[in-house]
Amino acid sequence: MIPLFFLILAPILVGMIFYLFFKPRHRFIIPIFQCFILAMAIINFLHVKQHNTYMETLGGWSHGIGITLKLDPISGVMVVLTATLFLAMVIFDYRETYMNNLFIFLFLSLEGMMIGIFVSNDLFNVFVMIEVSTIIVSILIMFKKDSRAIYDGMLYMMINVVAMLFFLFGVGMLYKTFGVLDLTLIQQRMAFIHNSQSLILPYAFIMTAIALKTALMPLFSWLPKAHGTPSAPSIVSAILSGLYVKNGVYLFIRMQKVFETHINTMDFFLLIGFLTAIIGVVLAISQKDIKLILAYSTVSQIGLIMMGINMGNIQAYWGAIYHIINHAIFKSTLFLTAGIITETYGTRNLYKIRGLFKSMPAVSIAMIMAIMGIIGTPFFNGSISKYWISYGAQGSLAEFGIVLINLGTIISFVRYSTMVFGDGETGRINMGLNRKFIVLAMGFACLGGGILGNELMRFLFDQYMVITPGSYINKIMIFLTSLLIGFLAYHLVIKKSNILSRVRELELDFNSMCFSIISFFLLILIYLKYAGVVV
Repeated sequence: MIPLFFLILAPILVGMIFYLFFKPRHRFIIPIFQCFILAMAIINFLHVKQHNTYMETLGGWSHGIGITLKLDPISGVMVVLTATLFLAMVIFDYRETYMNNLFIFLFLSLEGMMIGIFVSNDLFNVFVMIEVSTIIVSILIMFKKDSRAIYDGMLYMMINVVAMLFFLFGVGMLYKTFGVLDLTLIQQRMAFIHNSQSLILPYAFIMTAIALKTALMPLFSWLPKAHGTPSAPSIVSAILSGLYVKNGVYLFIRMQKVFETHINTMDFFLLIGFLTAIIGVVLAISQKDIKLILAYSTVSQIGLIMMGINMGNIQAYWGAIYHIINHAIFKSTLFLTAGIITETYGTRNLYKIRGLFKSMPAVSIAMIMAIMGIIGTPFFNGSISKYWISYGAQGSLAEFGIVLINLGTIISFVRYSTMVFGDGETGRINMGLNRKFIVLAMGFACLGGGILGNELMRFLFDQYMVITPGSYINKIMIFLTSLLIGFLAYHLVIKKSNILSRVRELELDFNSMCFSIISFFLLILIYLKYAGVVV
């Protein structure tokens, strides 16, 4: 078992050593170091798989005094996923000139902070790591010093600082109540709380901040600005949209577990998840910038994940967990391919990019496979996770809602895939073997995650569900019907309509985002006051 603190420090130390002692031309060694980090993450996951939970308290202090790190099956998988995607990213772009010593140090430091968030069991430690990662992300967004990128990076940093003040207020109130910051001990001491009303305020403060980190409605306006910044490196956008936003989802799961005996907001967040998903697909369909289409579709998929988590059904819950992994893979693939396309064509305008398959067949294949994953095509990874979520929603309005969300996703990516076809002005493009290998490997991972979906669920989480041929055929029929409706809706209605161009212009400034944070906080308070407290 590798000490968890070393797993956090290893990427940071590697980045620091490279920054101090190596030249940029030596950046080819970073993937080698990253392989060791991935190996350590896998060793720890296999240990947790056998023993279920592993905890370590730093500094030799007793539990509750020192900082405690905790690894369980979910966090173990997330750490492996983090190490895997960062390895893919550094291989993808290790030849690029912008990957100088400073960028590598910041990028690997972000990896360490993300691993730290997944394994931290101390609320203040979580707060510190989120704040540090926020600063790092802001710098990475602004790294190429484009004026738009600087604006987006500063906006991202300021709005997250405001949200984390709410988180800090909530943590302070919990510390005053329980005398500890350790999540395990707080959960144990919940049994001594006889007045659930006393938990409303700290819960509302913490969940408001987490909702913003998760990009829930109406707190998602920062996400397309950060993830879709024009000059941000593709690997930064891929990590932010594919993985970093999952920190918020993971913290949501953990905090709900802590408060579950006294506060029940599953219906509230089920509705918020649905609204987030619907608004996400509408805004994605309305965009013509390919990075913004992908960014808003992330909002939609996060909404779907939140629905699965809050249905109160075991299959839907684990389907949502698996969809976190699937989304990280296919969305990272889509952002990487979008970066290649943008560099090649010199534009991000969807309508100005045609003939992609002729000019870049490998990129096109990878992109199509990722699209198959995100729209839930049978035998691709998204189909399995969406099947589990839909199974958990059977007989409820949420089942119809999931079909509607997927229909919107299909429409969005039917539109997105028009880049593949036609005759473009660009001839056959030669790209680095490293880039071609990574996008194709991730594209085929979308296929493998579908074909081996049930086996992976059993291996990763000890969860298994028998998928009968009849039920899967029914799912295929629903998908094919949705695909036909989506195709017709795009070509007969959306393509000829000017309504969505008005939606595209909707944009919140900093003051409006702050107002949305306060509004969400008040909304949670009102809900908890009248419906969400378990007496």
